[in-house]
Amino acid sequence: MPQRVQPGKPSDAQAPERWTIELGELDRRMGVEVHEQSPQRVVISMPVEGNRQSFGLLHGGAMVAMAEAAGSWAAVIHGSLIGKVAVGLDINATHHRSSRQGRVTATATAIHLGSSTTTHEVLIENEDGARLCTARITNFLKDAPAG
Repeated sequence: MPQRVQPGKPSDAQAPERWTIELGELDRRMGVEVHEQSPQRVVISMPVEGNRQSFGLLHGGAMVAMAEAAGSWAAVIHGSLIGKVAVGLDINATHHRSSRQGRVTATATAIHLGSSTTTHEVLIENEDGARLCTARITNFLKDAPAG
């Protein structure tokens, strides 16, 4: 079970601006919608339709892309609070089942929010609450570029 964690505190007197999720091209193509956003928890959803593989099932790669987005966004938000940016180090995913229709929801929950790395567990569920995929993503936090 993920631990409850607190975001880092900026070291200077002026707090950095908190980053807000912006959908990229792939996110828009996949139909991603953002429901919650914080360093501790990001919740997004997307339709199964348009994200299926040739057998009519939700594509496993679509679930991994969704997990990557949710976990990375949470890391970027955390990094923005301490003057850093996040870059992916590792993602792994276990597919438990798939879906043919409806919407799926990904919930990224912080396991570790440090000054140099973050780790989030991402659960992807269908509309009935059945777990489709469990992923873990680790991001490296590096100093934000000047300007």
